[in-house]
Amino acid sequence: MAGSRRGLKICAAVTGILLIVILVVLVVLFVTIFKPKEPSIFTKPVTLESFELVVIPVVRLNVSIGILITVKNPNYGGFKYENSTAHISYHGNVVAEAPIEEDTIPARATHNITSSVSILADKLVTDTHFVGDVIIAGVLNFTSETTLHGKVSLLKVFEMKATSYSECNISITIKTQSADSVCKSRVELNK
Repeated sequence: MAGSRRGLKICAAVTGILLIVILVVLVVLFVTIFKPKEPSIFTKPVTLESFELVVIPVVRLNVSIGILITVKNPNYGGFKYENSTAHISYHGNVVAEAPIEEDTIPARATHNITSSVSILADKLVTDTHFVGDVIIAGVLNFTSETTLHGKVSLLKVFEMKATSYSECNISITIKTQSADSVCKSRVELNK
């Protein structure tokens, strides 16, 4: 009887120590390797897909811009983002919108989000800055803003909300019909 109690105590002690070791290993893994990290957002320079400006007999403009955003997910879980919209502004007035469909980026993967935007010429041509920008400066300056709201999910158990922001300053040179852009982006993890 004493031998079986001693064996039971040893078994309970070994089981307890084993559970503590497993718990410590899981906590260390979660705090180091599996800790949710911010997805990296890279906005590539925009491309000018089409540009047509007719001044006579009536001012007519047709501009189409290609946008490419690359999202790198460094996590061991997926990053799912919701439907969103990219906005392009001219002197503070929105002149184009591009929908971005919801999607999931697998663990430790890179995903490209592409969109083509046609600028609403009627909003652009009626802006008071338009004639001066076209005739005097020869450059049209735009601002592009995109916000993606999503979740980083690890083993479908641990989830953390993440929001990424991307902003580009776009310049279209009329004479050469070319586009240049400078972009910056940031990500915020919300608990």
